[in-house]
Amino acid sequence: MPTTVPAYGKEAAGRLASMADVTASDGALRRFLHGLPGVDAVGLQARAATLGTRSIKTTAKAYAIDLAVSMIDLTTLEGADTPGKVRALCAKGVHPDPTDRTAPKVAAICVYPDMVGVAKEALAGSGIHVASVATAFPAGRAALPVKLADTRDAVAAGADEIDMVIDRGAFLSGRYLEVFEEIKAVKEACARPDGSAAHLKVIFETGELQTYDNVRRVSWLAMLAGADFIKTSTGKVAVNATPPVTLLMLEAVRDFRAATGVQVGVKPAGGIRTTKDALKYLVMVNETLGEEWLTADWFRFGASSLLNDLLMQRQKLSTGRYSGPDYVTVD
Repeated sequence: MPTTVPAYGKEAAGRLASMADVTASDGALRRFLHGLPGVDAVGLQARAATLGTRSIKTTAKAYAIDLAVSMIDLTTLEGADTPGKVRALCAKGVHPDPTDRTAPKVAAICVYPDMVGVAKEALAGSGIHVASVATAFPAGRAALPVKLADTRDAVAAGADEIDMVIDRGAFLSGRYLEVFEEIKAVKEACARPDGSAAHLKVIFETGELQTYDNVRRVSWLAMLAGADFIKTSTGKVAVNATPPVTLLMLEAVRDFRAATGVQVGVKPAGGIRTTKDALKYLVMVNETLGEEWLTADWFRFGASSLLNDLLMQRQKLSTGRYSGPDYVTVD
């Protein structure tokens, strides 16, 4: 993934600019978001369930497993994180299976801002990105200057990507313009003096948003504010990524590109633990958005525990034997 802000074509830039009146005031933004089509919950859940039943042949399965590995944001976000633990995670990201150097690298290593420098040094020359959570992750309960300082510190340390959390309290209270302006401000804080910028992933914490309609609204709000990726969850609450919510977000980015010409990525995070689950999500992406989104540039998994299951299934396909969890490293 490039680490500069996408240079939209003239047509896309023009169509995006034409929507500026939508965010000109709180009232205008409210009218637009509440004017989006309501979500048919039963239909959404049924389609997600149907897509989850699609089968993948053996040759395609091997390709899909490698693709899923290459889309993982390998993450450690614990208070007990140490430089040694981060370096070990980086080593695993570069060579997920030490017994098979054909295994693809992961997309990114995600850490807290104070560990960005450690990860950046450990990953030098690997092509793996360093992502950092910011904006008072995971609760997002901090004043805007604190959130912006958090973001700038991570970018200055070398973060290629910033995963921010929205103020769910403000969104659920209907203060949409406040949330919009906060995302815009964080986006601006992702810029570097040389003109490049860290990519911005905006986390909704969909398990706290109460309704599918709210998920659709916040998806559009974040994309209008400049999100490069929209992300379901922090992984720190009881309900994280689900197939219906992810499908709804995929449909939102599809409709947003149709309206503006701007392409945005999607990252389901939390609760995706098995190869079977990951393949269901890849089918969902392909059926909803097409092959263009089937790259780490536009789709990620925020699911560190998923990697070990993918590696075990990969070993089974290549050797005919199921190695079991003792044959992969424990993070």
